[in-house]
Amino acid sequence: MTTAPSHPQPARPGPRIGVLGSYGGFNIGDESILTCVLRCLRAQRPEARLVVFSRNAEHTRAHHPGADEVVDWEGVSRNPVLDALASLDVLVLGGGGLLFDGEARRYLRLVRAAQERGIRTFAYAIGAGPLREAEDREAVRNVLADMDDVVVRDEESKLVLEEVGVERDVVVTADPALLLEPEPFTDEMMRHEGVPTDSRLVGMSVREPGRAAEKLDEGDYHALLADVADFLVRRLDAHVVFLPMERHDVRHAHAVLSHMTAPDKGRILHGSYSPGQVLGFMRHLDLAVGMRLHFVIFAALSGLPVLPLPYSGKVFDFARRMGAPALVGVAREQAGLLLAEVDRLWDEYPERRDELHSRVRELSTQALETCARCGVLLDEVDGGMEAALSTAPALEAQTEPPHPPTAEPRPLGV
Repeated sequence: MTTAPSHPQPARPGPRIGVLGSYGGFNIGDESILTCVLRCLRAQRPEARLVVFSRNAEHTRAHHPGADEVVDWEGVSRNPVLDALASLDVLVLGGGGLLFDGEARRYLRLVRAAQERGIRTFAYAIGAGPLREAEDREAVRNVLADMDDVVVRDEESKLVLEEVGVERDVVVTADPALLLEPEPFTDEMMRHEGVPTDSRLVGMSVREPGRAAEKLDEGDYHALLADVADFLVRRLDAHVVFLPMERHDVRHAHAVLSHMTAPDKGRILHGSYSPGQVLGFMRHLDLAVGMRLHFVIFAALSGLPVLPLPYSGKVFDFARRMGAPALVGVAREQAGLLLAEVDRLWDEYPERRDELHSRVRELSTQALETCARCGVLLDEVDGGMEAALSTAPALEAQTEPPHPPTAEPRPLGV
């Protein structure tokens, strides 16, 4: 994997754009968002200096060479962070699910600090909720009111903001990761992971139960998901591959595997892969069942029949927009319903393939709208910079934002 150079990057003549989010290698979904946001900003302003505010600057430098500068903002002295903020022309918040209890106030303190310094601020397809704590609700209500533009990634986030009391225009687009480009996941990489290349493959994403299975203890929860995995092995004569989307998922994948009656037909990906490589791996699958939002997004981008397992509103919302089954809970007594949905999904997919492709294209177009709206704000910033510095050379705007993936998935083995 390419790593960013450790020496300082040469100065760029364009605007300084900061990007703030849950970045630093904690979650493949967030890293895929950062990849797409940086690509958008570079397409809009090739000469901009892109400054990423990261929770783990070392990881971001190593995995995102498109960033010109990376600033640690978590667990460090406040002054260097404020100095980096003060040098910006625009601060981009997001994308991703940042506005929820206990975290919203932390991100929005930095956004407010930027606003107090006269820096333009843009919310890039963010997610919101749950927001029940008074301090977080107040921060969201006050800071978002003063942002130059607020774009959310789903209708549920807009409803959450309205309930909190945000009184301003909020635009709904789609998750930035819908514009991620796949990278090769070779047969050699498959062999290294012990995944067969001559068998049907089903991808599964599991995580802690949380609100998805509030009435189940953890053992019953793992046993239920193992029932699903065993059913897929029998029904499709398939191997099941667990894809951890963040580090804590590995433990739950092992627990599910230990409950399977056919554990020899299960594998867990253990390598460290870029978001593009994980998306590339999805091209090897025949069906996907999972809980993580970006696992479901990657499956949709790959043209796979996908059953989202519910654990939050953002997954419900994406399932609805994709026309996928939207289950309302995971409970032991619902195991039969869950298996019936998997069975129906497999049987009906050949007739629904074109509809799925059409919905993915529509959502990808909506994701492009976020990039275009950010470009409008950058045009305003450029105009202000030119008025203040009449001798500064004009930048040529990039009018074509990045395109969504066009690769076709491999045919289903039916």
